[in-house]
Amino acid sequence: MIMDSCGRGAAYAALHPSFARAFAFLRDTDLAGLPDGRIELDGERLYALVMTVDGRGRAGAKFEAHRRYIDIQAVVCGEEVMGWSPLAACCQPEAFDAGKDVGFFGDVPASWVLVPPGSFALFFPEDVHAPLAGTGRVQKVVVKVAV
Repeated sequence: MIMDSCGRGAAYAALHPSFARAFAFLRDTDLAGLPDGRIELDGERLYALVMTVDGRGRAGAKFEAHRRYIDIQAVVCGEEVMGWSPLAACCQPEAFDAGKDVGFFGDVPASWVLVPPGSFALFFPEDVHAPLAGTGRVQKVVVKVAV
């Protein structure tokens, strides 16, 4: 997991061939003006999901991991809280849904972090994460980067 301000996203461009484009989208786009929904950036290799939702609280946040995609979860407005644990420390009680690229876990996150507006949390397939663990309204953009 990496957490930083969206303005510093270019510092991570060398970690993946699509990160430069992903972080340029987050930096150069008026994210607050985007409608909820999917935005194609490079087909299935790189796309963004825009959402405006209410947090579920820590108890209601789904603890999840992906195999095919890296998540860059950028907060536009509101305050997001996310949980995290390393995949190796978790047990997976449900079967992995390959079609939706998601597996859910019954574990409790090892840590919780507040992700303020203008910041992002980046989760690799080795990171189990619990987004939407806050309680207020949040607008966010999740950039999905194919591994």
